[in-house]
Amino acid sequence: MDGSDMRQSLAIEVTDLAKYYGRHRAVAGISFDVADGEIFALLGRNGAGKSTTMKMLSTLMLPSGGRARVAGYDTVRSPREVRHRIGFVFQESTLDPALTVLENLRFHATLYGTPRRQLDERIEYALMLLGLEPHAKAIVARLSGGLARRLEIVRALLHKPKILFLDEPSLGLDPPTRTRLWQEIRHLRERDGLTVLMTTHYMDEVENVDRLAIVNAGELVAIDTPSRLKAAVGLDRIRLSTTNNALALHQLVAAGVPAWAEGEVIVCCVPDAERGIGRLLGHVDVPATSVSVQRPSLDDVFVHFTEQALAREAAEPPSGTHRRRVRS
Repeated sequence: MDGSDMRQSLAIEVTDLAKYYGRHRAVAGISFDVADGEIFALLGRNGAGKSTTMKMLSTLMLPSGGRARVAGYDTVRSPREVRHRIGFVFQESTLDPALTVLENLRFHATLYGTPRRQLDERIEYALMLLGLEPHAKAIVARLSGGLARRLEIVRALLHKPKILFLDEPSLGLDPPTRTRLWQEIRHLRERDGLTVLMTTHYMDEVENVDRLAIVNAGELVAIDTPSRLKAAVGLDRIRLSTTNNALALHQLVAAGVPAWAEGEVIVCCVPDAERGIGRLLGHVDVPATSVSVQRPSLDDVFVHFTEQALAREAAEPPSGTHRRRVRS
């Protein structure tokens, strides 16, 4: 492979990538980039096209159209080069249930050509990573689902990949193990420049990624940092209680503040809660007893953009091939 097939600035480059099964559109010509060392998430409902995208990028599935480069190599023209530079954690188990934990790790390391002199050191590190040392000689078929999931994750890191694909990595993991996993991933990113492309249903995990893309019906409907996506969704909410809520609400509405009552609390919408609280209280002649701020969550972001996409889809006439490119 000559140097002309290599690019170092981006870990993943996706251009008009598509997958069709007959007339069914699984992935509809999507385009996005992932920088070296970036933690990037695909967020979407089941069947949105996340896992199909991951399989095409990891050379496990041929695209129907478009192209992708991973670790500098074209996924169709140079699949072997791609595979040697990535690690993959699937939703479905790919462990050998008849082998022990140690044997699964040794087989994987040998398959990826790990130098013999490094083999024991890397396996020892993998076992330590998520607390699998006590289970090294256990048969995989007898492991709990959580322990088996831990094994799949450390196995994917065993050959020191440049890029790690995580398809719902936290399924079956308890909260402490999830926390430990992400601490280690961030450590590997800082130490080795590890790039991560992941899918997840856990919103707290998505809070910690560098950027995320929302996938709906095979299309990317939004892509940016979590904070910018939340800012794009709408206004902050201030929840206010006073000694006389009825009077306070009347005064706020009279001042043109979008406000309404929710039980014993007044809810007000403002562009920037930190700057808006003082101005808000200036409209009220009664003492405040409590004030709290609620900013848009990633749940709000997800619902907002997927509902927008559904509304656009309902308004558009049927067409043969529909492609959408979303840029950050």
